[in-house]
Amino acid sequence: MSKATRYGRNTIADKLFLLSEVILLSVSSLLASYAISLYFIPVTIEHQLINAALFSASVMLCALSVGLYDQKLREGQKGIIKRVVITLLFNAILLELIVFQLFPALHISSLYLAIASAIAALLISAFRALFHYHDVTRISRRRVLVLGAGERASIIEKRMRRNVDKRNFEIVGFTPIDGDKDAGIAEHKLARFDYQTALFQYVMEHQIDQLVIACDERRNMLPVEHLFKCKTRGIDVIEILDFIEQETGQIAVNLIYPSWVIYANGLDLNQRFKTNLDYKLNAVLAVLMLALTWPVMLITALLIYLEDGRKSGTSVFYRQLRVGIDGKPFYIIKFRSMRSDAEKNGARWASANDDRVTRVGKIIRKYRIDELPQLINVLAGDMGFVGPRPERPEFVNQLVKDIPYYNHRHNVKPGLTGWAQLKYPYGATAEDAQEKLKFDLYYIKHRSLMLDLMILVRTVEIVLFGKGR
Repeated sequence: MSKATRYGRNTIADKLFLLSEVILLSVSSLLASYAISLYFIPVTIEHQLINAALFSASVMLCALSVGLYDQKLREGQKGIIKRVVITLLFNAILLELIVFQLFPALHISSLYLAIASAIAALLISAFRALFHYHDVTRISRRRVLVLGAGERASIIEKRMRRNVDKRNFEIVGFTPIDGDKDAGIAEHKLARFDYQTALFQYVMEHQIDQLVIACDERRNMLPVEHLFKCKTRGIDVIEILDFIEQETGQIAVNLIYPSWVIYANGLDLNQRFKTNLDYKLNAVLAVLMLALTWPVMLITALLIYLEDGRKSGTSVFYRQLRVGIDGKPFYIIKFRSMRSDAEKNGARWASANDDRVTRVGKIIRKYRIDELPQLINVLAGDMGFVGPRPERPEFVNQLVKDIPYYNHRHNVKPGLTGWAQLKYPYGATAEDAQEKLKFDLYYIKHRSLMLDLMILVRTVEIVLFGKGR
């Protein structure tokens, strides 16, 4: 089986899943159109088909924004139904208040949209229950053999324990290699055989699709001839660093070696302008956001003033020094969510249940309303909409010393939201900073206009469900 065939197999289930949802959404729209045409007003076939395509595309965009297409979404059936309902509500708002206002000829009736949404809610919820909870995708998983059972290999074991982490693959076993350090991988997970003489035979007999090189010591330890023979037969051979990046959307900082930073594709800075949202687009988006959110900002400012600002005489805004692109400092602007004396004893990390946060502050922090004044920073060119979150100089100075490659996150402009905010839960410690760096480096390596747009759409999920910070 060729490499292309095997990787094609891994995407078949995903394509079938998307195609099935498109069909179900189209059917929902067509049934609603038919009902309207049968009992109320006639609707032409052309009109029905156009609305079916529009309805499907709009629902899928809204589904993306609430995380329904996140491959590692961890939700029970109730959580899935909740997100489906929110998706369809968003879709109704998008179509009724924007699309149909701009293109009134497309509008059938509000009743059509209600019927289509109700049918879609039933069909999509049932389909997702069948697809996910009966593990239909298992047939598409590639079989992986890890060459190594020491400290480096154990990172795969620790980071990918859950089934949702192994959606695209299954680990056949970890093969102990001479020179590996004991890392406590369970005996039943080890694949013991004479890898120096029987690796190719084992790979063929167990239908291995991918070999991951994860041994602690590789000098003269790996059977190069067998690995070459595997590659010529279409078996993928990949390093653990690339494997973790591919499967988790992060770069394992603790596995990086200096030459990787120089030779890795995607880290060259001359791509910044071409692949990142440029200033003009950021500025246009900031103006649009200000036009849409100014009532929320006005109410927020009033609530902060009434709760704390009136008594303390402190501004409703909070200016704080942060580190920007190329390490240049700038002042970030936020709504004040903490008491005026929050840092009387010096700078310290914020925490999830910080007692310095005011009552209004808890609400605006949860839904990221406190970040809205940073649109001014975007207009000033200090930040973009997407990028690593800027950190305080007091913390950066220490983090640069403690965490390898931390300074690389300053090679791009900081953002209002970022890949780490999508992928990592709320955290505010040095350990959390290291975990978030793994996602920030992945973003820097893979940044593109499409990735930025996807992050912007998915940020809606953070706002709705209070994920990340």
